[in-house]
Amino acid sequence: MGETGRRSGSRSLLVAGAGLPGLTLAVALKRAHGPALDVAVCDPGLQAGAARHRGRAYAVAAGPRRMLERLGLWEAIAPAAEPMRRLVISDSRVGDPVRPVFLTFGDAEASADGEPFAHMVEAEPMAAALLDATREAGVRLVPQGVRAAVPEAGGIRAELSDGQSEKVSLVVAADGARSALREAAGIGWVGWSYPQSGIVATVRHARDHEGRAFEHFLPSGPFAILPLRAGGDLGHRSSIVWTERSADVPALLGGDEAETLAEIERRFGAELGRIALEHGPSAHPLAFGLARSFRGRRLALLGDAAHVIHPVAGQGLNLGLAGAAALAEAVTEALRLGLDPGTDDVLKAYERARRFDTVAMAAATDGLNRLFSNDSLPLRLTRDLGLGLVDRLPGLKDFFIGQAAGRRAQGPRLLRGEAL
Repeated sequence: MGETGRRSGSRSLLVAGAGLPGLTLAVALKRAHGPALDVAVCDPGLQAGAARHRGRAYAVAAGPRRMLERLGLWEAIAPAAEPMRRLVISDSRVGDPVRPVFLTFGDAEASADGEPFAHMVEAEPMAAALLDATREAGVRLVPQGVRAAVPEAGGIRAELSDGQSEKVSLVVAADGARSALREAAGIGWVGWSYPQSGIVATVRHARDHEGRAFEHFLPSGPFAILPLRAGGDLGHRSSIVWTERSADVPALLGGDEAETLAEIERRFGAELGRIALEHGPSAHPLAFGLARSFRGRRLALLGDAAHVIHPVAGQGLNLGLAGAAALAEAVTEALRLGLDPGTDDVLKAYERARRFDTVAMAAATDGLNRLFSNDSLPLRLTRDLGLGLVDRLPGLKDFFIGQAAGRRAQGPRLLRGEAL
């Protein structure tokens, strides 16, 4: 590296940020082009390796899972993945003795070939598999941040936190919701904070979840119980994603472990037997955000740098992985035609592929949260009636399952399980 701009030109790309979408993009491009394309991932968090992802888990939808299979990654991830075989949705209050079930999705409705609509995967083993794949593919892993990306004639110069710089054709800003690269490029951001926090934890429980996920809509927000792979001596396990009013979080989590566990048990229910904390809980403020454009001059936004959505539908990572698939396809098509992958035409193709779906999902999750995170009786009656109708109309139900699973006839090739 350095001021000489080593590996500069139209056959080099730099990813700023080693989150799961950024690593997936790097693997996809390096596997497709080998030594003909230089790919670097820059992030000071690389020094911590996969451990920095500990305690988080994601629902990986069928489309992104097919991409991971096509890239040869799923074999390493699968031992940590639990198929989501059933989703049960209820709407109640914390103290209600009975939680009426209004909507269920099951294996029979997953797909024609019985493919689960999602797998729950813990973030740490997924990140470990991706990091191993980047090294194997020849991606350069640079434990430095990218403090600036300055367009120049024929490329863009990435200035690293250690004072070195590198000229490449394209910089991918995958540096999170507070992306410094997005801000420096003057790309607008539409967003707001919710008066809610997301509380995440991993729990052990006495009974087998049998691949069932539960989404309990409570007045303060959804309480999700998501099935994890059994962990040897750890026994049966689930991840919880608990949305709570931010003002109430200190009181709910401020006591000792027994008091915190009691608050979780009130919402968890008795179906899976006695529970115990394995990891967490930790609370994170929730927000909505959408970049006004997913591109700048020789700059592409990816993952949380492009969009932040409410976790009510568990689609944040899936949006990021879909973005990685679309960007990999746009770059690959340019390179195979002998074109510069950092030009406006390439980045416009990427944005066209992802803008509509991203805006639609962001609006849907925001609407769901506003509809369900309240205790208004008229709204409760309306939403419960709506859930009941979806449960009784197979065509509508199949549509929602397909959206959740990312099953589309069109879209990036990798999400359809096809090669770049």
